[in-house]
Amino acid sequence: MCGIVGVIAKDEIGKANFSHLENAVQALYHRGPDANGIFTHKNVGLGHARLSILDTSEGATQPFTSENDRYVISFNGEIYNFKQLRQVLSNKGYTFKTSSDTEVLLYHLIEFGEKGIQQLNGFFGFAFYDKEEENLIVARDRFGIKPLHVYQDEHQIIFGSEMKAIFQFDIIKSLDFASLQLYLKFNYIPQPYSIIQNCKKIQPGELMSWRAGKQTFKKYYELPYNFKNYNFTHYETAQQKLRELLEESIVKRMVADVPLGAFLSGGIDSSVIVALASKHTKHLNTFSIGYKDEPLFDETKYARLVADKYKTNHTVFSLTNDDLFNQLNQVLDYTDEPFADSSGLAVNILSMHTRKKATVALSGDGADEIFSGYNKHMAEFMVRENNLKNKIIGSGTPLWRILPKSRNSKIGNLNRQLLRFSEGVKKGNKERYWDWAGIQDDKSARKFLLKNEDAKFSNRKHSLLCNELDEEDFNGVLMQDVHQVLVSDMLTKVDLNSMNNSLEVRVPFLDHSLVEFAFQIPSSFKIQKGIKKKILQETFREDLPEALFKRPKHGFEVPLLKWFNGALSEKIERDYLNRDFIEHQNIFDWPTIQQIRKKLTSSNPEDSAASIWALVVFQHWWKKWMI
Repeated sequence: MCGIVGVIAKDEIGKANFSHLENAVQALYHRGPDANGIFTHKNVGLGHARLSILDTSEGATQPFTSENDRYVISFNGEIYNFKQLRQVLSNKGYTFKTSSDTEVLLYHLIEFGEKGIQQLNGFFGFAFYDKEEENLIVARDRFGIKPLHVYQDEHQIIFGSEMKAIFQFDIIKSLDFASLQLYLKFNYIPQPYSIIQNCKKIQPGELMSWRAGKQTFKKYYELPYNFKNYNFTHYETAQQKLRELLEESIVKRMVADVPLGAFLSGGIDSSVIVALASKHTKHLNTFSIGYKDEPLFDETKYARLVADKYKTNHTVFSLTNDDLFNQLNQVLDYTDEPFADSSGLAVNILSMHTRKKATVALSGDGADEIFSGYNKHMAEFMVRENNLKNKIIGSGTPLWRILPKSRNSKIGNLNRQLLRFSEGVKKGNKERYWDWAGIQDDKSARKFLLKNEDAKFSNRKHSLLCNELDEEDFNGVLMQDVHQVLVSDMLTKVDLNSMNNSLEVRVPFLDHSLVEFAFQIPSSFKIQKGIKKKILQETFREDLPEALFKRPKHGFEVPLLKWFNGALSEKIERDYLNRDFIEHQNIFDWPTIQQIRKKLTSSNPEDSAASIWALVVFQHWWKKWMI
């Protein structure tokens, strides 16, 4: 895994920005601590920070140039089918001086151009440049596993794996208030939008090209989905295909010239990956984190059952709340665009400890989104049944509104869930999804801001919601998850915190063949009354300890409320939500800030801790990058 950065100069002012390429590469050090390089030619500059995974020799250092010196590539990612592609190219007369997938990708693009991207199996962000034609292609993988940001103004186009690389250049950093409102609603910014004006994320399955001084964006991949015509309608056949595709995906992702391991949470997804991966190596390293102070969320006993069954070299990192707290500054400092999914703190610690024993780790991310594994999926399934139970819960809305609600107690959390459910029952599919995906509703998020960009926010909301949500088929909900939650929250969280620790995380559930299969089976194979991820659980039930199937799923909650009323209280008052600073900053409405802070210490905190965390993350980011 690596980091890339590049500049396309539109004039001499843009060309002067080449002088910042070295600093931009250094800003990506954590993504690529093993080597770095810079390439410039006329109006194009490329930079690369390398984390060596395949062919760790100096000969594979990037930017990588073709033998004839015409073509150059800067590449972040892994191409899992590079050996097959290499054989095709060898048959066409190409010769190779390295064993890396980078060189194969370069010659594959030389031979097949943009169309060749369709043949890639892997995750990536890359820039491919033709010096003779002065053409540049910048592309991102199908599901956005690897990030790619683009900034542009009248002088230049700048792209990079992370915003911190783009911030090294002379650019105008103006806040995008519609994006800020999205952030306050979701605690992340849905792609393709960015916190900075004139900046966006290249979308999953999208490429940007620069030809003859003209920039274009186009999608080279769309997830195929036809809810009226499924390819697999026989359940046992679908089970067999699922096992085959997942095992193939895992085997592809076990190729590395450095130590490899797997995250093992004790949940079904990571356990299935460990079970299948163990068949292909005698010494699989597995890693779990436990929570000493939060036994409800500690799943290490289930992880140990799987580790013992498959005789993995298992390591448990047992954490206290203080361990999580002590990671705050590291995570906040690394964050170059506001991102407030607090579970990233645990991912950061897991990645930090895993990196001591492995450079690559397999992860179970993606299974919940494509096979229906979240509690919100069961709630949506219940709503669509439209039964008497829904009407009873819906009629109780006035009561749920006045009862105390909090994520930090069983009764409070139940009241919170009942209110969200009762309000959601009365809404259409799109509006219900939008609200259930958020930390707060649109109106509440809007109240925090002094500047009104309601029309822009409304347009973005419309653009982000998939038409498939309006279909009766439940797969439409999962399609929306793939386009929003997966790429903008889950994959961002993993990339941000693993790269902070120079760890490459590979996600077998997101092999495009497997994802396409998941949308070629009826939703009844995935979710039924009382069971989520049905086909995944039943296909691999004999492979896993029975205890894994007899317990509820717990999402981990970072103890934000305790911190905000304790160890972080003074810092919040002094540095982040100080009245003088808020009023001088002229972004947030002070009375609304006061109101949300009072909720923290009330008997009805609701989701105030999550909203305060979003503000803390933003303020830390603002002070580091915008002042």
